[in-house]
Amino acid sequence: MKDGKEYLDELKDFPAFTEKEASQKFCETLDHLDVMQINVGKLCNLHCKHCHIQAGPDRTELMDKATMDACIAVFKNNGFKTIDITGGAPEMNPNTPYLIEKATEAGAHVIVRSNLVILEDPEYAKYIDIYVKNKVELFASLPSYAKRDADRQRGEGTFDAVIDMIEKLNEKGYGVDEDLQLNLVYNPGGAFLPPNQEALRAEYAQKLGSEFGIKFNNLFAITNNPIGRFGDFLKRSGNYKGYMKRLINAYNPAAVENMMCRNQISVDYDGTVYDCDFNLALGLPANVPGNIRDLTDTKLEKRKIVFANHCYACTAGAGSSCGGTTAEE
Repeated sequence: MKDGKEYLDELKDFPAFTEKEASQKFCETLDHLDVMQINVGKLCNLHCKHCHIQAGPDRTELMDKATMDACIAVFKNNGFKTIDITGGAPEMNPNTPYLIEKATEAGAHVIVRSNLVILEDPEYAKYIDIYVKNKVELFASLPSYAKRDADRQRGEGTFDAVIDMIEKLNEKGYGVDEDLQLNLVYNPGGAFLPPNQEALRAEYAQKLGSEFGIKFNNLFAITNNPIGRFGDFLKRSGNYKGYMKRLINAYNPAAVENMMCRNQISVDYDGTVYDCDFNLALGLPANVPGNIRDLTDTKLEKRKIVFANHCYACTAGAGSSCGGTTAEE
């Protein structure tokens, strides 16, 4: 498994993202941040081919309660609105129910990014009731509405497991009741950009609705970042340079203003603070004075964002973020 420095070294062969005019203009965060994304660990039941974190069953990194408490303290002290819990599979951290409870008590809008397959395991089925009780907004990865394509990207049998779990979540009110939001996330299966997000949502709704009778609220299309396992795939398949050129040629200045890094911080399992989950994967800490545990009594200031050439993935075409597209093409 390569480290972040190796991916960054490979990316240096391309025109510098930081030299783009829009990148210089919007190189700082907003005055006030709304989103705290918390990566509770890299342990996962799956080994997805597009995973930039390189999560999997062999990873051991998990966030402890003390670090979670520090996250909640910083959340309260700085007036964040949303806590976005990700991984790995967040459910595999035994402290995640504690984090959800504390985040809800703090008045946070709580998001959990789940692969849903994990909820089929009796050990983790309890999370369904935890999510309902706390009105957690769920983001579920489903890279295709076709079984063959989804299984190719995420592993044999994952498509059927996700469909089965969405049916169960629908029965609980997810995707049906207004306060139980269920969103699907699309990642391309190859070296290309996502199609139009709204058109794709309509296509998913029609296909999944007619074939399985399932419902969801939104679909978010996310451009694959050329790092981690997807970066390795690009190298193996001879598509790395072509994909980078595609991202660079599709650079959209309008997408820079709305990059997710301008409105959030991302906290790793050990408390290190980053501008986003991609920077986390690369080991590029944010310009903040210390670990999240050092910041519990600190008012976070406007800061300069740490950019590198992987940021082209967030500014190509309609733009990309953990909440889908960010601009018009």
